[in-house]
Amino acid sequence: MAPHFGILSLVPPLLAIVLAVITRRAMLSLFIGVWTGGIIYGGSIGIAQTFDWIISSIGESTFNAKILVFTLLLGAGIALIWRLGGALAITRFATRRIDSHRKIGVAGWLLGILWNFDDYANNAIVGSSLKNIADEKRMSREKLAYILDSTAAPMATIGISSWVAFEIGLINSQYEKLGIAEQTPSATATFLQSVPYNMYSILALAMVGIIVISGRDFGEMLDAENRAQRTGNVIRDGANPLQNIKEDLGEPVDDNAPLRTFVLPVFALVSVVIGGAVMMGYAPGRTTIEMVNNTNIATALVWGSFSMVATAIALAVVGGVMTLDETMDTILDGFSTMLPAVSILVLAWSIGSVASALGTGDFVTQYVSGVVSPTILPVVIFLTSAVISLSIGTSWGTMSIMTPIVIPLAWEVGGSAPQFVAVVVGSMFSGAIFGDNCSPISDTTVLASTFAGSDHIDHVRTQMYYAFTVLIATAFLYLLYGFTSLSPLVLLPIGLVTLIVLVYVFSNVDARRKNLSAKPASGGRPNQNLMSDD
Repeated sequence: MAPHFGILSLVPPLLAIVLAVITRRAMLSLFIGVWTGGIIYGGSIGIAQTFDWIISSIGESTFNAKILVFTLLLGAGIALIWRLGGALAITRFATRRIDSHRKIGVAGWLLGILWNFDDYANNAIVGSSLKNIADEKRMSREKLAYILDSTAAPMATIGISSWVAFEIGLINSQYEKLGIAEQTPSATATFLQSVPYNMYSILALAMVGIIVISGRDFGEMLDAENRAQRTGNVIRDGANPLQNIKEDLGEPVDDNAPLRTFVLPVFALVSVVIGGAVMMGYAPGRTTIEMVNNTNIATALVWGSFSMVATAIALAVVGGVMTLDETMDTILDGFSTMLPAVSILVLAWSIGSVASALGTGDFVTQYVSGVVSPTILPVVIFLTSAVISLSIGTSWGTMSIMTPIVIPLAWEVGGSAPQFVAVVVGSMFSGAIFGDNCSPISDTTVLASTFAGSDHIDHVRTQMYYAFTVLIATAFLYLLYGFTSLSPLVLLPIGLVTLIVLVYVFSNVDARRKNLSAKPASGGRPNQNLMSDD
């Protein structure tokens, strides 16, 4: 068990978050956070402890190592596709069908929902497919990163994914430790019952749909979208995008490349990831959920990204477009485009280690155990999980910290009612996803910035307004449930209407305040024309 450092345990993650938002320098802010944690934990040997955490985040976890390999290989695959002209080919193909800013947003939203197997691959595939088209229609990189981030993690937590296997495993472990497995539905059944109560995830997905269909924006996203529409600058002047293909790799070797230069490598990636996951999880008699429980998505991602690179090399060499030496040079260039993302990922994992070592999660959750009213327990668990996830930057870490507290608490407070356990588990997962969306030290948020080609802190700052709007609506629903016990079939439509109203009110108020259009993609008209947008 981690030692308790009291309120000092909050200093490193909160310092990293505040510095990242203020300075817009994610790597420096994260390193200072880890270093501060080292000083608190080890005193004068803090700098040595800092590098121990950084090194262990790479070497001790094979999952982390596989994600790093996947990220680098994916960078190589994207670089090869770019040099072959595949990105231009898909842009030409798609612009004949996706011919508006709204259609790009809707396409990203739907693709993010459909690709629910893994949040990392979701960001990579959807972002890589849409980035050039989004640039052509003057969608800000911040907006694209928001669409990726706010569909990837929320969808992964309720879809057929590695997340679901992880969540079911946590529930099952607590059922066994408490000795209540015989008195409750299976862990899988509890998870399925919790899905309608994972209201932040569901409403976050709905929020993306509302934003892209209505075309309305507010907060810093309103500024970003008006900038992109009026000037064509899809990133802010002075921004540092985590991936800038054109500057890093140069011009494509073929401006009129066939569509297969994009489709075949991406198909190799998708098919091998899915096929590999199924192969590793399959056994006679296993259900789909049991297959998900027993597969290894990180390994499948490595296989898939390698297949993507191999397919692109074959297309380049067999087609005579590039020599083998040129493809090798492009692979190295692709690795280099991912180094900022890899660096931030390593530091984000490291600060997670800091939070574990200092007992940040235990410090926050000790104040929950005294709140025992069933009426407010779901909203308290939701907000507590949100604070922890925002602080430590990992939804999985938050779930690991909270589950051993939440399930026994819900079982006792709810009078040993399995349904109440499912409600509170759903609220815990909701809070974990909120923090994952908002925290600049979250790995999935880093990858959304990477594959959208966005400045990381710009993405965090613009997304926060939307995430907090969903937080308000979700907290309202949990309070409403506590006082009325209404079914999710009633609560979720109420939440949807609440979001629509909030988006319209916030966008109109903010647009008038800034003298901008609430619907930037409608033509970026100034404030005096806003009423015609309603």
